[in-house]
Amino acid sequence: MLEFLLLFVFFYWVFSRFDKKRKKRKLFKPSLDQELAELIQAEDNSTGIALSVKQYLLDVLDDDKNDREKYSDARLAQGQLILDKAGSSALYFMADIATQLSIVASAQINGIPNNVEAELRGAATPENIINKVIKI
Repeated sequence: MLEFLLLFVFFYWVFSRFDKKRKKRKLFKPSLDQELAELIQAEDNSTGIALSVKQYLLDVLDDDKNDREKYSDARLAQGQLILDKAGSSALYFMADIATQLSIVASAQINGIPNNVEAELRGAATPENIINKVIKI
């Protein structure tokens, strides 16, 4: 009987030490900024893919503004990389963005107020519209 009690006390002590170590580990969790940086750097999740698509659209816009080649090898490779990582969901996401941008453009042409125009308050550049439409 005494052995049973001693074994019980020993195992209780061992398991309680592991719980204390777990609590200490929880105190040193990464901050929200570090977690966000990890999410952005890891392009295998939806946030990283959305950031890649947003950067791709901004790069294509920059190429158009600076009179660079429209279908350059660099942009085609960048687009292929996004499609390889995300598959058909990236194509759907880009088509959805293009649809939203065309709706915003047609609303502005027809004089219909919309939420993007209200948020930008007259500073509607293509970069600002892309940043408002794609919120990450």
